[in-house]
Amino acid sequence: MSVNSVNSATPSTNEYYLTRQSQMESNVRSYPRKLPLAIAQAQGCWVTDVEGTKYLDCLAGAGTLALGHNHPAVIQSIHDTLTSGVPLHTLDLTTPLKDAFTEALLAELPGGKEAYCLQFCGPSGADATEAAIKLAKTYTGRGSVISFSGGYHGMTHGSLSMTGNLGAKNAVQNLMPGVQFLPYPHEYRCPLGLGGEAGVDALTYYFEQFIEDVESGVTKPAAVILEAIQGEGGVVVAPTKWLRKIREVTEKHGILLVLDEVQAGFSRSGKMFAFEHADIEPDVIVMSKAVGGSLPLAVLGIKRKFDAWQPGTHTGTFRGNQMAMGTGLASLNVIKEQNLAKNAQERGDYLQAELKKLAQELPCIGNVRGRGLMLGVEIVDERKPADHMGSFPADSALAAAIQTACFNNQLLLEKGGRHGTVIRLLCPLIITQEECVEVIARFKKAVQEALVSVRGA
Repeated sequence: MSVNSVNSATPSTNEYYLTRQSQMESNVRSYPRKLPLAIAQAQGCWVTDVEGTKYLDCLAGAGTLALGHNHPAVIQSIHDTLTSGVPLHTLDLTTPLKDAFTEALLAELPGGKEAYCLQFCGPSGADATEAAIKLAKTYTGRGSVISFSGGYHGMTHGSLSMTGNLGAKNAVQNLMPGVQFLPYPHEYRCPLGLGGEAGVDALTYYFEQFIEDVESGVTKPAAVILEAIQGEGGVVVAPTKWLRKIREVTEKHGILLVLDEVQAGFSRSGKMFAFEHADIEPDVIVMSKAVGGSLPLAVLGIKRKFDAWQPGTHTGTFRGNQMAMGTGLASLNVIKEQNLAKNAQERGDYLQAELKKLAQELPCIGNVRGRGLMLGVEIVDERKPADHMGSFPADSALAAAIQTACFNNQLLLEKGGRHGTVIRLLCPLIITQEECVEVIARFKKAVQEALVSVRGA
């Protein structure tokens, strides 16, 4: 059945397609439970369901759609690739298209192709994190890894082992051994109970002591893996001094520093990569989501001296997705030519400022944080006593109601963070000022409606 014949089919209700989906797909499906629609069309920052309702999309494929839906440059790239005669699937054989994409991507890494080489992995970010850790173990000959509470690195066996959230881990026994978790700084919920600069300073000191203390009880790891901005963990931004200390200590002790830029990369934070805010250079950069310009692709940027692979020691059938390399190249070009990093920073600054104003009016918004167009709004129950740092208890019921109310106001967004209490905005980088104003208006209305439905006030 063709796309056109599907679009002209008789059924035209969300309920029809959602019911069929529930009948044909596994219980593992998640987004349709929170965002119950069947999408018919999409353009830019807007999605239209089969009933003709238009939604403002601040989810954007969990950050995959840097240029929004069906950007003309992406569509043109798909057309050009299809009509060029290039094979769509080439394993790791090269093509002129792959060559051009590789050169363009390397140019965005610190030091360019003189400092880094690329490894094309299977099409998901999880596979790329798996490859990064295998490489670190191969290079160092060591077997353990340090990860951080709140981090998210994927759902495959090894990447899940390095992910902080316990929800998906509790049912799966015997995950990859040798993963040591350390606390990640959090401006609203300091894991040490100190808060502010004192908490950041203590965690910065603690990391160095943990690695260098001969009585720490933990052997030297092969790698440290982290996100410069935790995404699924609730949009938690790494403090610059902490991130720089981790770079200093790992470099000193021959530990590979792996930066997971799957969600924060490609100008979402206001810079091409989120780690650039701390002016550091990772040993391995994990890239997926936006790197493929909306199509499946995952790539590692590896500092050349750490490229310890032997031929074929990490493979993947779909690492040669030519169409994704074409759309990835088109996306990179648009990001650079239109300076979308600047747009992300400016639109993000506006959204963050307006959300903080809203927090003054609606104190159930306990904290607003993020960088660029990667923003988090933590929902709390301000009616209950604050802790000694002034932080109120999380209100997961209200956060869920806000997401539902946003959907009812035609605003698509996701939750994250501990207990699902952080409303997350991952707007396309092309979002306009007018659309940002609309985001705030719809969000405010949704919070007010959710407060009535949950608290009756």
